[in-house]
Amino acid sequence: MELEPPAELPEPRAAAAKGAPRNDDRVDQRTCLICGDRATGLHYGIISCEGCKGFFKRSICNKRVYRCSRDKNCVMSRKQRNRCQYCRLLKCLQMGMNRKAIREDGMPGGRNKSIGPVQISEEEIERIMSGQEFEGEANMSWSNNGDSDHSSPGNGVSESNQPSPVSTPSSSRSVELNGFAALRDQYIGTPVSTHYQYLPHLFSYSAHSALVPPQARSLDPQSHSLINQLVSAEDLEPLGTPMLIEDGYKVTQAELFALLCRLADELLFRQIAWIKKLPFFCELSIKDYTCLLSSTWQELILLSSLTVYSKQIFGDLADVTSKYSPSDDELHRFSEEGMEVMERLIYLFRKFNQLKVSNEEYACMKAINFLNQDIRGLTNASQLEQLNKRYWYVCQDFTEYKYPHQPNRFPDLMMCLPEIRYIAGKMVNVPLEQLPLLFKAVLHSCKTSVSKE
Repeated sequence: MELEPPAELPEPRAAAAKGAPRNDDRVDQRTCLICGDRATGLHYGIISCEGCKGFFKRSICNKRVYRCSRDKNCVMSRKQRNRCQYCRLLKCLQMGMNRKAIREDGMPGGRNKSIGPVQISEEEIERIMSGQEFEGEANMSWSNNGDSDHSSPGNGVSESNQPSPVSTPSSSRSVELNGFAALRDQYIGTPVSTHYQYLPHLFSYSAHSALVPPQARSLDPQSHSLINQLVSAEDLEPLGTPMLIEDGYKVTQAELFALLCRLADELLFRQIAWIKKLPFFCELSIKDYTCLLSSTWQELILLSSLTVYSKQIFGDLADVTSKYSPSDDELHRFSEEGMEVMERLIYLFRKFNQLKVSNEEYACMKAINFLNQDIRGLTNASQLEQLNKRYWYVCQDFTEYKYPHQPNRFPDLMMCLPEIRYIAGKMVNVPLEQLPLLFKAVLHSCKTSVSKE
């Protein structure tokens, strides 16, 4: 029986439309109490804009500690609010933004809509700003505080299938310094939660890799068979979407957006065809594979774009986007959400470019990401957990066999998956009209960084 695209499967354009702004600007003309920008509603207890709402949530969820290079009284306005994060967070607290209104899992949606603004003492504000408030939580394991989105056996992913910002690199403007290396160093050596007790090697790499010399060994026959099955399920042929452009042609925003939609459509249906070829396809119920694909298609597309199709995406598509010139108004309206996605995509591209992920590793990563037993609505989560564990160990076995002199390679690969989930979730919130500029900026930066190497 042929698998038809599920009726409830979101199309890329429909999903992206969720991030489109409302046309009715008459709903709320009030101003943000933090920076004076146009407010979008009541966020964490006070009237504020989307930018300050997101900044406050990231600061609290990520337990950020900022520094002010002036006198801790910097002016907060729409144009100047990004100049001093310390003073921006300080004003958020002084104006009554309520930390307890942030969901503990770091996801959208307040934990309690009835919670209003709060007035806290200067001493408590100082404890938050200095980081003392978070010191007792510094050594908590991954599974605590809502940060449970990891594509490992027994992972616990939040309800909307996005990792909390705690599990991802800092979104400050220094993508070179913040990232997976720092993330790995932060958590290796901390107490392992019960969900990860049966991972014998992942958390001991850094401690023992310098002491134990790599030894040549053979690949387990079962791992070899399973990997071959996964790779054979992949369509590794070049993408068919035309991405060639004549010299001198100027691409409009509408043309570039149409191309991005067509490309996303092709990538999406390649994922649907991939599911039918999976070795465990017949083991899944129709409801479960529909639910899995509906929840992970964006992540699968992003992962494939960064690996097996990267030459076309960061080559041919980059050439097309270079012919698109955004207007001053587009540049001015580029959102903080778009800026964060841009930074994280550039860093992730550099990480994948450094790792040079093989087709075998890509196939395993894709299966692990797809087999997410914590997505809501599944009928047989325990079955998916066992499948997830199977390919987790297959990937680990292959990586250790193929790259014996790179003992950190496997954890590096696995730590890319929560970042992919976070970015994929964030891209949905980027307004439609900003996508052409976002892709132009990302592809230009990535192509330039490769040419310099």
